[in-house]
Amino acid sequence: MIITALAASTPPVIPNYGGPPGGKHGCIAQNGTFCWDWVKGHWGDILQPRLLEHLELTAIAVGIGFAIAFAAALLAHRKRWFETPFGAFSAFLYTIPSLALFQLLVPFTGLTMLTIEIGLVGYTLLILFRNILAGLRGVPEEVLEAAQGMGLTRLQVLLRVELPLALPAISAGIRIAVVTTISLATVAAYITPLGLGQPIFNGLQTDFTTEFVATGALAVALAICADSALVAAQWAFTPWVRARRAT
Repeated sequence: MIITALAASTPPVIPNYGGPPGGKHGCIAQNGTFCWDWVKGHWGDILQPRLLEHLELTAIAVGIGFAIAFAAALLAHRKRWFETPFGAFSAFLYTIPSLALFQLLVPFTGLTMLTIEIGLVGYTLLILFRNILAGLRGVPEEVLEAAQGMGLTRLQVLLRVELPLALPAISAGIRIAVVTTISLATVAAYITPLGLGQPIFNGLQTDFTTEFVATGALAVALAICADSALVAAQWAFTPWVRARRAT
């Protein structure tokens, strides 16, 4: 009876886990435009994992797309008739809206990473194919004749002459493909919650401004950093271009 009376007279103790950083009047509770406390608190469980997923999606798509486009460009360079059908096919894929393409693939590949990658690879083909082919065809004819006159085989001409001289055009295509893929990969989160698009959509649905502003800024920063890294790589691997500009 005494224990029952004490229990009835004493209110239950509710643990205080604290609120969001800054309290009920802080930036997070007030849904500020950008709350640095939220970014610091969720870097390890939201932002960093999604950033790494975004990098993986982009690297796989551009890598596979480059392999396909490179093989197609080499074939079109040797067999001109192949340029028109492959160019038309890749252009057709590029004109399909990204969200529609992902949805068309779902009945066949499901809500999986494969669906995202097929769509992203498709969007890289036109960019990479045209730039690789333009680079190969931009090699001066007299240079090719000189290489053949030195006794180089067709493969040696390709590896030692055509590809090095085509590298600036190829690099430009890769830069465009990478930046485009980083952008389109955010839309892919509508199908499968992978990459930086997932917290962007989540922030829009919950109307939490910081989440989609911070993640969107991270996607922009990723595109800028990737493009800058590719520019630096092109500068390092094409010393003859720098020498030509200096003269």
